[in-house]
Amino acid sequence: MCLADFERAAAAVLPTDVRDFIAGGSGGEITLDANRAALDRVFLLPRILRDVTEVSTRTRLLGTPAALPIAVAPIAYHRLVHPDGEIATARAARAAGAPFTASTLSSVPIEEITAVGGTVWFQLYWLRDTARTLDLVRRAEDAGCSAIVLTVDVPWMGRRLRDVRNRFTLPGHVRAANVETGAAAHERSANASALAVHTSRTFSSALTWSSVAALRKLTGLPLVLKGVLAPEDALRAAEFGVDAVVVSNHGGRQLDGAVPSVDALPEVARAVSGSCEVLLDSGIRSGPDVLRA
Repeated sequence: MCLADFERAAAAVLPTDVRDFIAGGSGGEITLDANRAALDRVFLLPRILRDVTEVSTRTRLLGTPAALPIAVAPIAYHRLVHPDGEIATARAARAAGAPFTASTLSSVPIEEITAVGGTVWFQLYWLRDTARTLDLVRRAEDAGCSAIVLTVDVPWMGRRLRDVRNRFTLPGHVRAANVETGAAAHERSANASALAVHTSRTFSSALTWSSVAALRKLTGLPLVLKGVLAPEDALRAAEFGVDAVVVSNHGGRQLDGAVPSVDALPEVARAVSGSCEVLLDSGIRSGPDVLRA
């Protein structure tokens, strides 16, 4: 009936390390919990005696029609939980009329995801090899993606203690289909998450505004910056010509203690003042949460 039901059902069948990888946050998981608490502090004031015989949730996101004011956020390695991986979730998004955001670290190649149909956005991590990063953008364009979503809040992967304690590694049948992972993500370490080791070797910590400028020059697709919390950064993003920002603390998986996304939302919206679209993630669990945002 609701996402909590799915979470309980999944906990009964998933390996503990996979469940913790999906559900966990960084550090003491303060921000992870705060996202929910902040949303629960937002109360609705219903208006009465309106004719709601005919209602519609339809809208446009990044210029594309959507049946709901939601998009599916990027999550890595869907094949950890289902053999069809991102193919299955992309089909579900298409059926719901919602854009699907494919991760750089998806376990299915981007070409197979877009072949499902529907609206697909490509989430981009900036790699140490800039040429490979730009090749990913071109590949996403050629595959038919309709937006590029640059994640800007992972100069280093947050220290996710559940993964460290579990010495988390990717099982052999799961790989990053869009980038070469080598063996790092599959090799168990004595005191670390193999994914953290892999991303430290793969992602660039030198992502800056000049990178945004280069990306804006490269692609004519709508450009989104995901991971914006400070209004000053949102305003600067709009000045760099981005089409949208995602107010996000990475679901509490990066900087523990960061402000809850929904608390940061009003100041960001005021700062950009309509000069770009404002989206939000982190903690959303239901239709009322969307309405709260």
